[in-house]
Amino acid sequence: MISVSIIAKNEEHNIDRCLQSVQWADEIIVVDSGSTDQTLEICKTHNCIIIKTPWLGFGKTKQIGINAAQNDWVFSIDADEEVSKELQSNILSIVKRAEHQAFDIKRISYYLKKQINHSGWQTDYPLRLFNKQYGNFNDAIVHEAVIMQDRSLSRIEMPIYHHPFPDINTHIKKINHYAQLGAQILFKNGKNTSLSYAIFSGIVKFIKMYLIKRGFLDGKEGLVLAILSGFSSTLKYLKLWSLWRTK
Repeated sequence: MISVSIIAKNEEHNIDRCLQSVQWADEIIVVDSGSTDQTLEICKTHNCIIIKTPWLGFGKTKQIGINAAQNDWVFSIDADEEVSKELQSNILSIVKRAEHQAFDIKRISYYLKKQINHSGWQTDYPLRLFNKQYGNFNDAIVHEAVIMQDRSLSRIEMPIYHHPFPDINTHIKKINHYAQLGAQILFKNGKNTSLSYAIFSGIVKFIKMYLIKRGFLDGKEGLVLAILSGFSSTLKYLKLWSLWRTK
């Protein structure tokens, strides 16, 4: 009745936790973009359907898994996420009695292994469960989204747990990756910037996250998260500035 789709590349530290949490699914599809660690070996122990593909950007790569799904109902989850026990025990019944074609699901995120309850992360409800007859992923390189033909959308409060940044090194690597992708998209769309704006954007991001969205209530982890989030914004525009200089 439900297919689970996951994209992965070198996720040996996350993928087993994720796969353990989706064993209720009728099939699990892993779309791998060139893992060189133990990711695929771990997937094989869970009898996953493995599809190997070059990296095409988040939207197109995720869509490969959706296209391969044997069921209309698809649960799209990232390798650094896991389905909570509450959601595991209820998701099949949710689909059986569904009056909607897509569901936003509450996501609880952890930073440096601490649950973040503020900083703007507390209102995170990504669309993860949907009927592929009514919608699919767009082609976005980053910040992909499911586009539904029929906006028959509901919300599930039973959460997905998200473990994106277990340590600072992981966060900085992802910052660099996403900043590069973001800069390339802005450059392609003809957006320009300046050094002053790059710096200003980081300061604004920090203030918004730490003060306006009360990241200070998340303690030291909230402070580090706000600092690096501000740095991420600055880095994206610095990379954009550099692209125009080397055009």
